[in-house]
Amino acid sequence: MRLKNLESELQIVAGFDKPKIQLEQYCTTPHLAARMLYTAHTVYDDIESKVIADFGCGCGILSIAANLLDSSYNLALDIDDDALQVAKENCSEFEVDVEFILADLISTSMDHLQNKVDTIVMNPPFGTKNNEGIDMIFLKKAIETATTSVYSLHKSSTREHIREKARNWGVECEFLAEMKFDIPMMYKIHKKKSVDIEVDFIRFAKKSY
Repeated sequence: MRLKNLESELQIVAGFDKPKIQLEQYCTTPHLAARMLYTAHTVYDDIESKVIADFGCGCGILSIAANLLDSSYNLALDIDDDALQVAKENCSEFEVDVEFILADLISTSMDHLQNKVDTIVMNPPFGTKNNEGIDMIFLKKAIETATTSVYSLHKSSTREHIREKARNWGVECEFLAEMKFDIPMMYKIHKKKSVDIEVDFIRFAKKSY
């Protein structure tokens, strides 16, 4: 499947019915989702025939994209049951198989997934409201769980902090692209019709010795 076809397919993925600001629920756009998964698939061979997990799956767009690129098995985890219901409906629309798991990634151990997940893809909360540091918690859990690699989006302003964390955790950190994350007017606190946030698309890989 070509990149433009993948992005076109993802256009019909439904967003949140009632997004929750305390969970920083913003839908990953088809544009970003397609580029994330297509890069992981074509450049690094990290999707096809692999077990993929989406941490903080939201409406399920990354899991759907992985399925469209022939992943062998998919797990989608989220703390919000309402989000999982939206994701289930979206996956049903695409007729793709995903195992949905209701889980608090901050407090829940991921030991049961050790050595079972090849690649983790995610668009974690940025930690800009009342959840400072939650992006690093997501990232650390993902790195500990994936056997091969983690693909994630993070605010470009945190680039050096993430680079240092990757060194401390003993993983390779590759900044693949700087992208624009379009945040539409979704919550009462929003004053503008939309805001573009600069984000880094990053691949973390376990070092091989």
